[in-house]
Parts: sequence; C-alpha cells; structure tokens
Amino acid sequence: MDPFWNIGFYSHIIPGGIALLIGWIQFSERIRTKRLKLHRMIGTVYVSAALISSLAGIYIACYATGGIIATSGFMCLGLFWFYSTYKGYSSIRNKNINAHKEMMIYSYAACLAAVTLRIYLPLLSFSFGDFTKAYLLVAWISWIPNLVVAFYINKRRKAAAHITMQNNSYLTTMQ
Repeated sequence: MDPFWNIGFYSHIIPGGIALLIGWIQFSERIRTKRLKLHRMIGTVYVSAALISSLAGIYIACYATGGIIATSGFMCLGLFWFYSTYKGYSSIRNKNINAHKEMMIYSYAACLAAVTLRIYLPLLSFSFGDFTKAYLLVAWISWIPNLVVAFYINKRRKAAAHITMQNNSYLTTMQ
C-alpha cells in the first residue's frame, strides 16, 4: 500500500470523525449564547479538523473505486467542504455572523456525507447487486441531498430573520 495514501486516509478519517462528533454541538443556541468561549473553542477544533479532513479527502479521492465519476464526486465534496468551512471561518473573523452561520450549516452538511454514505452504500449495493455501481452513485448522492437540505434550512433562517426584522421595524414606528 502507498504510504502517502495511508497518510491521506488517516488524515481524512480521524479529523473527519472528530468534526462529525463535535460539529452538531455548535448548533446549540444555548451554548452559543451562554458559553461563547466554549463555542469558540469547539469551533476552532471543528474548523481545523474539517480543513485537514477535506484536504486529505481531496487527495484520496484520486484513488476512489470507480474511476473519474467517483473521483470527481468525492473531489467536489472535499472542495465544497473546504470552501464552506473556510468561508464560515473567515466570515466570523470579519464579524459577519449571518454568513458564518450559513456557511457552517453548509460545512456540517458536507461533513454529514460520511453518515449518508454509510446509509446509502449498503442499500444501493444490495439494490444493484454491484458495489462499484453503488459507489459511483454514492460518491454524489452522499452529499448533494445534504446540501439541498442545508439550502432550505438557510432559506428558512433568512425568512424568519426577515420577518423578525419587519416586526421590529413595525414596532419601532408604532412608538
């Protein structure tokens, strides 16, 4: 086995597992508001783990079973995960909380591809009776539906914020 592939593999699964394990905590409003220091500490670990894991994922995607279709699916996932995580981090550094929240929702949706892949792959392998065919499909459907869900979560958040802003504006004019 190629030692660089092994390094890439473990640099993907270990930090990726950490990101998956702690990422959900960041969506707790109570922790964000009452324990901001903890939120920042966990966020630092999540961002570091996600950036390392996504870069390693891009590298090992080059060796994916199924050739260019699986490789391009997993590379796109790795690139999107890296981009959304970096953009979420840079947004909060620039004090743009809304952009930070939006991009971190996308980041964790990409992170959750690890879970959806493990749900879909055995089901598709059984359905097709062929692991490789299943793997070609799962390279894409393990993450694209997650991003669609993230898009609708973000859209709903924006709509709720807009309604709140309108209500506050209305109340201000009433006074």
